[in-house]
Amino acid sequence: MITDDCRIFSDAVAPGVLIGLDPGTKTVGVATCDAGWHYATAGKTHLRSSFAALREMLVQIVTERRATGFVVGLPRNMDGSQGPRAQASRALARNLEEAFDLPVLLWDERMSTIGAERAMIEQDFSRAKRAARIDSHAAAVILQAAIDALSNDGLD
Repeated sequence: MITDDCRIFSDAVAPGVLIGLDPGTKTVGVATCDAGWHYATAGKTHLRSSFAALREMLVQIVTERRATGFVVGLPRNMDGSQGPRAQASRALARNLEEAFDLPVLLWDERMSTIGAERAMIEQDFSRAKRAARIDSHAAAVILQAAIDALSNDGLD
């Protein structure tokens, strides 16, 4: 099941860890959250090559953390329209659904990279560290926004 509706996703996903993904053109940022959906944590940044390579890495995370669903960043233009990168995110979501049979929430990722970069600057990350970790931190921003909306307060 793939949706951009929090209520539908919330009804479909089992309680547990979620994996957040920020798919870029060169890398895919990965983040996870705790089983109670309180906080998201940046993970690794995966160089984008084939879905098979990404799937292999995700199998390990799904197995170790007993993940129950995915949150995939859906890039939208500032006017809300979707371009070619959004199509790539939707394709990733379809591949995830097929490979893992877990629910996938597509989450509007506008401003996530900017928010992640600001947070990293506040934490005094060097430019080199920011460049290496920005996508995983953006994945954490996306996942945190989604789990905040999925909390009981966010669905009322």
